Amino acid sequence: MSASLATRRLLAAVLASGALVGAAAVPAAAHDDDRRGHHGRHSSIVIGDVQYDSHGRGRDNRALNREWIEVKNTGRNSVNLRGFTLTDQDGNRYRFNHLRLDGHSSVKVHTGNGRDTHRDVYQDRRHQIWDERDTATLRDDRGRLVDTESWGRRGHHDNHRR
Repeated sequence: MSASLATRRLLAAVLASGALVGAAAVPAAAHDDDRRGHHGRHSSIVIGDVQYDSHGRGRDNRALNREWIEVKNTGRNSVNLRGFTLTDQDGNRYRFNHLRLDGHSSVKVHTGNGRDTHRDVYQDRRHQIWDERDTATLRDDRGRLVDTESWGRRGHHDNHRR
């Protein structure tokens, strides 16, 4: 057998084995995305802790800022949240403006008024929106579902901290 024929056969075998390994890896990645609940699209941005103030249904700014939703970046790279939205089940919506969330960091989205920082942003609302039984939905700048978190219902995760 000539050297060039042997080289071509070896190259064909290497390429074929690479294609098999690549094909085997695709279902595992798709399964992981489904398991994380990101509807086929992996995102390092997730909803973290939830704090609602069920006892102090007051309207003062301190009470409003005691309720918040944490948005976390679980990845290494920073993510621009501009245009992302956070909504409750009643349709109240907060749209992120100029915020770049560093890797392995989080931001709390407070209900009341305050000065936005890289760790805390404020919806500037005058009434509480997160109920004892509610759902927070996070969507990206194109309206695609990124993550959702429900609490206070039987069978749903309760992420409330007092």
